[in-house]
Amino acid sequence: MSVPLIAVGPAAPDLQSLTQEVSRSREGDGAVASFIGLVRDHNQGRRVSFLDYEAYEPLAVRALTGIPEQAGQAWPHTRVGVHHRTGRTEIGDASVIIVAVSPHRANAFAACRYTIERINQILPIWKD
Repeated sequence: MSVPLIAVGPAAPDLQSLTQEVSRSREGDGAVASFIGLVRDHNQGRRVSFLDYEAYEPLAVRALTGIPEQAGQAWPHTRVGVHHRTGRTEIGDASVIIVAVSPHRANAFAACRYTIERINQILPIWKD
């Protein structure tokens, strides 16, 4: 079963499935780097019980799609997949997962870091 490389929605992100999809049929790859963003129990000195992520999914998917494309241009032969959750998330739940596959580890790590930084800058997802 195929998993989309880019997804925004209420389903819990599945790191193993996304990793398999990003690395599918790619000869020459030597590195997989991943990032999992978890819901913390605090934010800006305040206690957090849960987070509720809201998004207009078509707009969020369109914005999110551009980020891996940019990473692929910056680090050639690197492929990135991203899933971001919406809805209520509990402490310790994964809210975002990123998987980068590349021939070289430095590029995979750099693409993961770039992707989460850009998500925080431009993705139209709000949390309460």
